[in-house]
Amino acid sequence: MTVTDADVGTVRAFNRFYTGVIGVLGESHVRSPYSLTEARVIFELAQRADTEVLALRRALDLDAGYLSRMLARFESDGLVVRERAAGDARRQIARLTARGREVFGTLDGRSAAEVRALLDDLPGADRRLLLGAMRSIHGILGDRPRPGGLALRPPRPGDLGWLVQRNGALYAEECGWDHGYEALVARVVAEYAEHRDPARENAWIAEVDGAVAGGVLCVREDERTARLRLLHVEPEARGRGVGAALVEECLRFAASAGYGEIVLWTTALQRSARRLYERAGFVLETEEPPAARFGDVIHGQVWRKHL
Repeated sequence: MTVTDADVGTVRAFNRFYTGVIGVLGESHVRSPYSLTEARVIFELAQRADTEVLALRRALDLDAGYLSRMLARFESDGLVVRERAAGDARRQIARLTARGREVFGTLDGRSAAEVRALLDDLPGADRRLLLGAMRSIHGILGDRPRPGGLALRPPRPGDLGWLVQRNGALYAEECGWDHGYEALVARVVAEYAEHRDPARENAWIAEVDGAVAGGVLCVREDERTARLRLLHVEPEARGRGVGAALVEECLRFAASAGYGEIVLWTTALQRSARRLYERAGFVLETEEPPAARFGDVIHGQVWRKHL
């Protein structure tokens, strides 16, 4: 699909609007003597004890001379110490002083307070929509290929139907299950598509070397509990970390959405999936008695993990 001038205008208009909302067009950041770029440098330095200056410049995409002058100012203000790396005098290391960490704490606290005030002014429904939209933007634009060509992305049009079709086909082929399972998957996907709460529910499609390789849903069970649903990995992509990446992303989202725990249902037949859940920290909570389902005798299991 061709990107139109109107599409470009929409993104640019949003950028102008949002930079105004968060106040980055002013000369200082959160009522401090520091610009937004200076605050970003202080934040990055606070993430570790020592930071290589070259790595800092590359991470923030800053001009070498500009960064050097900024660090010199910080040094004269008592915020930063610079020195040559032990064993390699060509590498320069920077670290925050106690005073620098004090300044970071002030900047970080003020920034968090401003965001909290922005969110507090919104009705609950609007806040959930805003946070869900932000997570979607981050998920789409923040995706990076993982080792081995693995990447996760939000579902595109047609992907939810693909999840139904592939779950039905794979479980029929590998487990001998009938259309009853595919019908269950269709109901789960339809419920998600029609009633999804973007702030508390999400889905991911995995790709390996550009080919669709699996998927998973994270849905609301109740106010405190999320549910992991419909995890599957295509046979040709197994053994490449796809399942682990999908589960990890599901857990990360559930924790950030405010859930206290997450549950899932599987069967004793899915041994490789159970090993994956155990490695992710899930604990087997309930062994269900054998029951006739999907044209088979199913030994259902409930697994749970505290977040």
